[in-house]
Order: sequence, then structure tokens, then C-alpha cells
Amino acid sequence: MFRKLRRVLCAVAAALVLPLAGVHTADAADAPGAGYWHTSGRQILDAAGQPVRIAGINWFGFETGNHVVHGLWSRDYKSMIDQMRSLGYNTIRLPYSDETLKSGTVPNSIDFSGGKNADLQGLDSLQVMDRIVAYAGQDGLKVILDRHRPDSAGQSALWYTSSVPESTWIADLKALAARYRGQDTVIGIDLHNEPHDPACWGCGDTTVDWRLAAERAGNAVLSVNPDLLVFVEGVQTYNGVSGWWGGNLMGVAQYPVRLNVANRVVYSAHDYATSVAQQPWFSDPSFPANMPGIWDKYWGYLFKQNIAPVWVGEFGTTLASTTDQKWLAALVSYLRPTSTYGADSISWTFWSWNPNSGDTGGILKDDWQTVDTVKDGYLASIKAPLFPGTGGGSGGGSGGGGGSTASCSAAYSVSSDWGGGFNAEVKVTNTGAKAISSWKVTWTWSGSQQVTSMWNASYTQSGATVTAVNAAHNGSVPPGSSVSFGFGGAPGGGGAPSVSCTAA
Repeated sequence: MFRKLRRVLCAVAAALVLPLAGVHTADAADAPGAGYWHTSGRQILDAAGQPVRIAGINWFGFETGNHVVHGLWSRDYKSMIDQMRSLGYNTIRLPYSDETLKSGTVPNSIDFSGGKNADLQGLDSLQVMDRIVAYAGQDGLKVILDRHRPDSAGQSALWYTSSVPESTWIADLKALAARYRGQDTVIGIDLHNEPHDPACWGCGDTTVDWRLAAERAGNAVLSVNPDLLVFVEGVQTYNGVSGWWGGNLMGVAQYPVRLNVANRVVYSAHDYATSVAQQPWFSDPSFPANMPGIWDKYWGYLFKQNIAPVWVGEFGTTLASTTDQKWLAALVSYLRPTSTYGADSISWTFWSWNPNSGDTGGILKDDWQTVDTVKDGYLASIKAPLFPGTGGGSGGGSGGGGGSTASCSAAYSVSSDWGGGFNAEVKVTNTGAKAISSWKVTWTWSGSQQVTSMWNASYTQSGATVTAVNAAHNGSVPPGSSVSFGFGGAPGGGGAPSVSCTAA
């Protein structure tokens, strides 16, 4: 079934938003994610052979007529990356079009007032991409470059069009691979977004066989940067069985992608809910219990049979319908909770960070600052440990330091209160001289308040006393840095109690 194109709303927002505080990982020698990555069976391994899990977010815009990530009309790019990290996302999938690489392509809709985005002034689109990659690396986020479109006009079924031939596609992939050679923040390239009919897999016709095209492009990328991962999406239809654009990897079992450098292929699937388009499985009487079988058939078998790593490069929904809510809960469970399986899990990047994806919305709300805590909360169990940064970033701290006492403080603030309920946030700050690996926050309400949901932490409540402990992805906090968690409660009107924090 064809998936409708996302409606991108590019109206420029005028709100002035203050940068948010970021966090950085400790400089622990054994922190997962360092260096370039490779594959082994179904796992992605870092340079030291430690398994890692991509748990990230899509931030689109370079592929549109703005020629730059969206939201910079409202905020500084560094504050956005800091906020991604504070929420526990460890990777950015960065869509672009081949127009981005054309000489003289310049970004538009960037606000420079009040000192925002000051270091982006006068740069072309690729130079802005350089700054985003560099700052993401400082913050400890990895980047996957995604060839999303041949030009800003829209997505294409095949990897080439009449105006952007295969030769241009491959030349541009090689140019990006060479540009970021030696910068292990960029771990790989997603060769082409959502191939769909008439694209085939394994049919042998070089004009439409996506598997053969992926081999040509993947080998070209590795010829100039052999350390990169090559992310290969599926097609729409295989042997008469259709699914989401880019979401059908059934053909890999018979026709795997063969590259000249071993252990570099990660297969990528896309999966969506009814806010994007209807599919027959949503109306099955057994829904959502039928969904694991659907995912097994299209792409999950690659992971379960230890054939190759799987990365769900896009999935998203407005969450407006009960069906979509059940779908997202089922998919999150299928991807495997980090607390149970660690990095032996399916990787992912959620669509999207941007609120202006018309058929899914985003993690941010329309003001480009407020977090959709319900949507983000669905993802809490599959977020994964953060990666070591390259230094600098928003906090400038590097971890380490002298002293041996782990200590922390916590600040409780109510973000909204409507009488019947409320939302609150707690900011945890490492006040000691060395990195902490875990934290616990406790408070006691004076009234009858009860926690109804919590994200980026887990909790227990006994009477009026609540104890919250870090999630797997945000327990490590360097000296002077902070992480946050949030929750909903009821009833409202309770004010802010005093809180205590202990660290280890």
C-alpha cells in the first residue's frame, strides 16, 4: 500500500526560546559506543566490540526547500541537541537531499536574533551540517545521514530520477562519506529513503532492483570510508506481498546485500500507524496481538534468526486513535526493553523530533520547545545508554575530576496544574567531583497526590512518599551536569515538596 507523503508545514515560528541545559556522559574507558561501529550477527558493536543500541530521533529539514534542519527559526541548534540528549536519545537520523550538496545551496529560515545560531551565519548548508555533526559529537550523540530525497520536491520511488541520475546519487554519497572520514560521530549512511513500487528486491533488473543498487552504492561509500555502516531499507512489494514503503525486507533471506567490506550492513525498516495510512492488519480482529507476526514476516526475522542487525529508521503516529496507541505500545514491546535485553535489541530512530510532520507530529509540540511527554513516555523502556562525547558541548565538562564522594541535588518544578491533575519535572544535578553512575530522588507530598505516570525514571510510591530512580539511559551524569525526568500526578494543587537526592 502506498504511504502518503508527509505534509511538511514550514511556517516560520516567531517564539523566542531559551537554550536548555545539556548533559554529557562520563569519560569512562568502558563506556559503550566509542569509535566506529561494525556488525556481528544481529548486533551492532562499537570499536571495542561492545554491543550498542541506536535509540534516536529523526530531525528533518535539510531535504526540504529550507536546506537546513527545521526549528532554527525558533531556537538555537545547540539547545535542541542538548534537549535531545537530556531526553535520552543517543542518535540523530539526519535526512538530506542531493540539493544539499550542490555548490551554493544556502539555508533559510534561521533566526540569528538574541545570539541564537550565531556560529551558523554566512555558512552554506553543508557547512551548517558540519556544525550540527560536530556539536552532536561533543554531546555524545551519533549521526546517521539519510539520503531522503533526490531533491526538495519530494520523495522518489527509485534511487534515481530523470534529473538526479544514479551517477549523481553515488557521487554525492561518496562525497559525504569522504567529508566525514575520520569523524566517528557519523556512524553510517542510509542509502535511500523508502524505496517503493516499482522498486524490487532480487529481481535482477538493474533499473529497478534496489538490492543491486544498494550494493553498488554501499561499495562506493566503503571505497572512500570503509569504517561506515551501510543502512539499507526495504522495498514496498516482494513476491506480491506489499507493506509500507521501505518496510518490506522479506527478500533479504534469499538475496542478502553483499558488500566488499564485511560486517557493515544494517537493514532498516519503516513502520507506521493509521495516522499515516491504513493497512489490512489494523482491522484484523486479533489486532494488536497479530502485530508481532506481521513484523516477523516483513523484517523481524532478520533479528530473530541472527542474520543481521535491524534498525527501525522511522516509526511514528499522532496517537490520536486508540488503534495507534495500541500499535505503538505493541511495537515498543516488540523492539525489546533495554532493561531486560540491553543492547541485544532492535535499534530505532523515532519519527520525528519535528512537530511539523503533518501525519505524525513530533516529540516537540508546536512551540518547538515543549515535550509531548505522553509520546516520549511510550519510548522510555527502549531508550538506551548514551555514548561518550568528544568534549566541549553545552556543559564543557569532561567527567573525571578528583574526590571520591558521589553527590547530587534535585529540583522539583510543576509545569502545569489543572486542579484534577498536574505535570511536574525533576532536574537531577551531579554536585560532586566525580561522575555518578546512578541516582535516586525521594519526596513526600503533604496531600493525597499519586503518581499516574513517569518518564525517564522508574518509581515506587508508599503512602505519600515517592522514590524515583534513574532509567538505564540517564544514570551516568558527569560533574556539574544534569538530567531530568517528568511525571504526571493527581489531584493537582499540591505545590512543590522538598526533595532529596542520593547518588552512587
